[in-house]
Amino acid sequence: MHLVVIGGSDAGISAALRARELDPSAEVTVVVADEYPNFSICGIPYYISGEVAHWSDLAHRTRADLEAAGMALRLGTRATRIDVARHVVHLRGRQGTEEVLAYDRLVVGTGAVPVQPPIEGLGGPGGLDEADGVHLLHTMGDTFALSRTLEERAPATALVVGAGYVGLEMAEGLTIRGLEVAQVEMLPEVLPTVDPVLGALVHAELVANGLDVATLTTVKCLSRAPVGAAGRLRVEAARSDGHPYVLDVDLVLVSVGVRPDAELLVGAGARTGPRGAVLADEGMHTGLPDVYAAGDCVATHHRLLGLTYLPLGTTAHKQGRVAGENAVGGQARYAGSLGTQVVKVFDLVAARTGLREGEALAAGFSPATTQAEPDDHKAYYPTAYPIAIRITGDTATGRLLGAQLVGRRGTEVAKRVDTFATAIHHAMTVDGMSELDLSYSPPLGSPWDAVQTAAQAWVHEHQAL
Repeated sequence: MHLVVIGGSDAGISAALRARELDPSAEVTVVVADEYPNFSICGIPYYISGEVAHWSDLAHRTRADLEAAGMALRLGTRATRIDVARHVVHLRGRQGTEEVLAYDRLVVGTGAVPVQPPIEGLGGPGGLDEADGVHLLHTMGDTFALSRTLEERAPATALVVGAGYVGLEMAEGLTIRGLEVAQVEMLPEVLPTVDPVLGALVHAELVANGLDVATLTTVKCLSRAPVGAAGRLRVEAARSDGHPYVLDVDLVLVSVGVRPDAELLVGAGARTGPRGAVLADEGMHTGLPDVYAAGDCVATHHRLLGLTYLPLGTTAHKQGRVAGENAVGGQARYAGSLGTQVVKVFDLVAARTGLREGEALAAGFSPATTQAEPDDHKAYYPTAYPIAIRITGDTATGRLLGAQLVGRRGTEVAKRVDTFATAIHHAMTVDGMSELDLSYSPPLGSPWDAVQTAAQAWVHEHQAL
């Protein structure tokens, strides 16, 4: 059986590994558009900052590791068309050579591409690009281009457009690199995937580390700065208060999210759903004969929301594993996502899982939210810090729907959000959190862990009768 996998990132490699694990006799070919299979895109900010010493360290597995696992890698090769009827994929190689590759089963994991906002002067004919110090960041190629700008042009100042997860990580990375960084966000607060009251804590951390942060600010135009200006690039933006925002910098990084790279599957006849992502069932089957899809190119099955689009590396790995298993005859099912996410911003960590109150209301629940600020461990042991925890539950049933946390690095925010995610996955009530047998030692926690103290605050205020 010949399995062809298109895409060499999280979903594609997970599919190929799982297929070879279950059926060592399967012939598995992985088609990769660039030369960098199985690289951690999530690690790019830490390479840019210098915390990861060499770009090759971002590889989850080396090429030799992948080939030893039984994969035939076709690097620098782009899939241009799927002929479903003939069970073949049309390919274009490094030198523009065309060929056709036959398959018995096909897994597509083409991922996502960066959103390019409607900014005058950004890209396009006559627009500014990498050569001018204006960058998007998603691939290893983008990473190398940004590295060249940093090394060859030695920029002193930078603007990051967007304050989501990657934008925040890159703002930190460029600051660590020694640049003076400004950041703009069109929404009311940075990190808009958490409630503004928690986003404000992240905002304060950015400012404390020397960033100039402007929210409710939309970049309208990029141009070359006039001679004698403080930087090489001029940024013009509109602020909600009507005041002008003009900034001259040496480097601009645009990070306003991604969209599904679904053209290949759509061209083959696949149906799409939220944000143009390809629809796949819980077995990751697209509805096209013998064609599976996984990762950021497909819509996400959310355990509380139903069908949505939520591009995450953890989700891509799980979906890829399901697709690879089913491609060799399995019956696996993707259990669904909760959108569990975490980000480090200097010495602060922010995380979320499940639904915020507005999302829960739109999904038909009767939500209410309570905020508590329990210490991460017993206050009498030195270096105890509060964690701001917002819990959303359903007042009609008491069911736990979501949690958001912000705390200092070292307060185990990432693991505590995982506790909430586990509870939501198993449809626990908020009150049920108090029944969990969680570990305790004064330097590490309390008899009632911070997650339980926050849950008890919600129950005290909102418990259904």
